[in-house]
Amino acid sequence: MAVVGLKMVTLALVDPKKQQLLKGAEGLSESGIVEVDNTMLGTKTANITNFEGSISKISGNNQVQDVVVGPGSPQVAFDFNNLDFEVKQKILGRQSDGKGGFVDKGTKPHVAVLVETETLDRKNSIYFGFGAGIFQETAQNIGTDTDTAQTRNDDNMTYSALSTKAYGGEPIKTYFSGATGFDMKNMLKETLGGYVAPASDVTGH
Repeated sequence: MAVVGLKMVTLALVDPKKQQLLKGAEGLSESGIVEVDNTMLGTKTANITNFEGSISKISGNNQVQDVVVGPGSPQVAFDFNNLDFEVKQKILGRQSDGKGGFVDKGTKPHVAVLVETETLDRKNSIYFGFGAGIFQETAQNIGTDTDTAQTRNDDNMTYSALSTKAYGGEPIKTYFSGATGFDMKNMLKETLGGYVAPASDVTGH
C-alpha cells in the first residue's frame, strides 16, 4: 500500500527498564507526550530503514534450499523543522546545569516514537510505532545569512529503535486505522509506555 504525506510525529520519554511513560519534570510534558505540531513547524521527513535484517542463504545438494532472515534493526532519519529546544535536549540526553547550559549525561534516554502517514485517498492513517529507542545528533551545520536569503538548518537526528516489551520484544509495530478491530487507545498505550489517551485524542488524534 502506498502512503502519502507525514501527518504527525509523537514523542515520549519512557523508563529504560520498565518502558513506562515518564511525565512532568521527568518527561516531555505534564501528560508525558509531545506532538511535533504546527507550533514547531512540524516534521519534514521520517525515513525508516532496516525493517528487516540481511538474508543468509542455506545451500544443499548444489542448490539454495532455504534462507534465514536476520532480525531487523530499524532506524529513522528525522528532519524536524524547529523542535522545541528543551524537548530536543531531553530526547538527546543533555542535562541542564540550571544556568542555561546543557551537557550530555553519559547515558541516552529511551524515547518512544509514533509516526503517522496516510493512505492515498486520505481516508485512513498508517502508523509506525517504536516503543523505545535512542536519538543521536552527530552534526550541526551553521551557515551565514546573506543579503538575499536566510540560511536555515533543521534539526536532523537519527533514531535507533530498541526492543519493545509491548510488541513482544520486536522493535517496530505497524498499525492501520482501516483494519478490522483497530483500537486507537490500545495503539497509544502500547507505543507510548502505557499512555492513557483522553477521549479527544482517541477521536481526533
